[in-house]
Amino acid sequence: MKKLLFICFLFLFQLLKAQQTFILNGNIKDAANNETLSGVNILLPQLQQGTVSNEYGFYSIKVPEGELLIEISFLGYKTIRRKIEVSENLKLNFELTTATEDLKEVVITEDLERLNVSRPEMSVNKLEIATIQKLPVVFGEVDIIKSLLLLPGVSNAGEASSGFNVRGGAADQNLILLDEATVYNASHLFGLFSVFNPDAIKNLKLYKGGIPANYGGRVSSVLDIYQKDGNSRKFEANGGIGLISSRLLAQGPIQKNKSSFLVGGRSSYAHLFLKLTDNENSAYFYDLNTKLSFRLNPRNTILFSGYFGRDVFQLSESFNNTYGNSVFNLRWNHVLKENIFSNLSLIYSDYYYGLTLDFVGFNWNSGIKNLNFKYDLDHYVSQDISLDYGIQSTWYEFNPGEIEPNSVSSGISASQLIKKYAFELAIYLSLEHDLSEKLSAEYGLRYSSFLRLGQESLNLYSEEGPVTFNSRFGIYEKSTPAGTKALSNRKVEKSFGNLEPRIALAYAFQEDQSVKLSYNRMTQYLHLITNTSSPTPLDVWAPSGRYIEPQKLDQLAVGYYRSFKDESFSLEVEGFYKTLENRLDYIDGANLIANDAIEQVILPGEARAFGAEILFKKNKGKFTGWFAYTLSRSEQRTPGRTDAEPGINNSSWYATAYDKTHDLSLTGSCQLSQKWDFNASFVYQTGLPTTYPTAQYKFEELTIPVYAARNSNRLPSYHRLDLSATFTPQKQRKTSYRSSWNFGIYNLYSRKNAVSLSFRENEDTGRNEAVRLSLFGIVPSVTYNFKF
Repeated sequence: MKKLLFICFLFLFQLLKAQQTFILNGNIKDAANNETLSGVNILLPQLQQGTVSNEYGFYSIKVPEGELLIEISFLGYKTIRRKIEVSENLKLNFELTTATEDLKEVVITEDLERLNVSRPEMSVNKLEIATIQKLPVVFGEVDIIKSLLLLPGVSNAGEASSGFNVRGGAADQNLILLDEATVYNASHLFGLFSVFNPDAIKNLKLYKGGIPANYGGRVSSVLDIYQKDGNSRKFEANGGIGLISSRLLAQGPIQKNKSSFLVGGRSSYAHLFLKLTDNENSAYFYDLNTKLSFRLNPRNTILFSGYFGRDVFQLSESFNNTYGNSVFNLRWNHVLKENIFSNLSLIYSDYYYGLTLDFVGFNWNSGIKNLNFKYDLDHYVSQDISLDYGIQSTWYEFNPGEIEPNSVSSGISASQLIKKYAFELAIYLSLEHDLSEKLSAEYGLRYSSFLRLGQESLNLYSEEGPVTFNSRFGIYEKSTPAGTKALSNRKVEKSFGNLEPRIALAYAFQEDQSVKLSYNRMTQYLHLITNTSSPTPLDVWAPSGRYIEPQKLDQLAVGYYRSFKDESFSLEVEGFYKTLENRLDYIDGANLIANDAIEQVILPGEARAFGAEILFKKNKGKFTGWFAYTLSRSEQRTPGRTDAEPGINNSSWYATAYDKTHDLSLTGSCQLSQKWDFNASFVYQTGLPTTYPTAQYKFEELTIPVYAARNSNRLPSYHRLDLSATFTPQKQRKTSYRSSWNFGIYNLYSRKNAVSLSFRENEDTGRNEAVRLSLFGIVPSVTYNFKF
């Protein structure tokens, strides 16, 4: 009996020992420059398990004791396969080397291995910087935002419009992050270019749905962009010289393999040619990217990053417009334990808008500032469970406008529109769980609270509120305040709290096929006060408060994903439906500029959007590319508050200003030889909604137009074809200098796409006629790029 017990004990001991697990973790970096790599696949083929590196290149996974095969793979790099012996917690760092021969073939997406197909991540688009740099664009200026417009579900309000629209959402509903800092206006020169220097960008992700719980504050999408850390092994520089702008970026080690710097700048100079013609007008931009990285030890890294950009628009010496972003982020990456990674960030963001009118004699300054503290943790609990959790807090200061005289002779008196203050706090928890070999899930819960703080003067109204309805004339009008009150900005005037659940499911019924489902509940407390179809520098951000409720979104998405022929081809099909509460609409005749009582011209409404997206990609070979198509509808309505009120547009649903029924793009890249590669893109879109006059009448010799219902008409369809070619001379053996020439043609067949249509009376015939405004015909470009 004793022998039997002893044998059972030994068997149990060996069984427990065999089942013992250890933690394998480390960092993934680029061997050439020591740059951390995110999204790298870490696979254990014999266990059919794996994980991916986070935004800072860190990974952690629990593994059993014994000999294992580990496989490290990532786009454009040689795959590492290594046998390891596990008998204790093990830290393994990997350095990936570039696979030059693969880079020429795979430039569109990350490896579509089984791990990615089965992960519960959906409605996410990624574009490699190498791909973006080859796409043909207007004036040859590489543009991240314009490249995103070639993806399904993403559009904008036309040429030279800032911002972008995702799945029928407004441009202000996109959260744009640069190294975790909020960017409020992502455009240069009123939308011709974006503020992101592609040379300084490491990676980017666009979340259209299935948005993880660590993101909040916007209801449409998240564009998350990270800058490079800098080369900590050797100095290098690269840049480009174009027809209207140039750029230069330098990076290198401060202390080799431990610390690095990165600094880059861009500037346009087309305005200098105007001065040769005695033209005193000018329009130009400049920006600066910087980053410092210090690796204190294997567990601690300090990073400081910043961006500063300005646009300047001048008409003679009488009008000067300056606007732009300033963002700074101080981060501490810390490995708390072998399976817990933390990131502590202190972030400052400032969007400034300035205007000088010398002929009137005043300066105008406005903007929004915020200070953000956030602490995020990645916790790799087991082989099947990983947690993300953290806390985020943001303090806001809104300056709607300040007027000051700019000369002694000015007749303008100094005045300040009432500044507004707010504080936002959020906590979140997200869990990614492999329920079985085929089924995985991601659950998330975010609780956000928003405190509208006191201000110098707050209008008070009667029960009818800040907007009244004049039944006699059938119009909405401003209410007269019944009084005002003042409250310190250290006290809470109005508070909101919202739970925001998220869930995503993925079922991989085969190794190369899966179906996914996601649901998002999101809340947005900030509102862009504008009556244009895309953001402009003069737009004002307003916080939710006593008279403005936060926007609340519910989105459901379902998708089918498949890869073909050893990941040479891939197919993504998604459908979505989303509804939005408290979308602001404006009463007829609303004046939004310098309005200190904006609540008097707005009414809360609702919006909805639904559609289907298709993305088919060819990922390998000399010819690569993708086909993207979106069929969608975006609508909104503002019903009357009572049965006696008509609301806006008679309380009917109408197309939003950015609704596009059909949106198709076809993009291709051909590697003809080692020296030449060619790229092309074709775009077709349904014309944007607009409102045309349907009749007119005379009143005291004035012609008064009568307009149709809001957005019941459309501009002509939009389409164009762009081409580009890149010539790369053969590299000289004795030098590290490399160069290339990029030649582009934007709008090859010179389509006169309409930005707007206006109507007027022909002076000769006396008949009404429509006049089309177009910005671009055919636009050739050439850019010289270099690196050393």
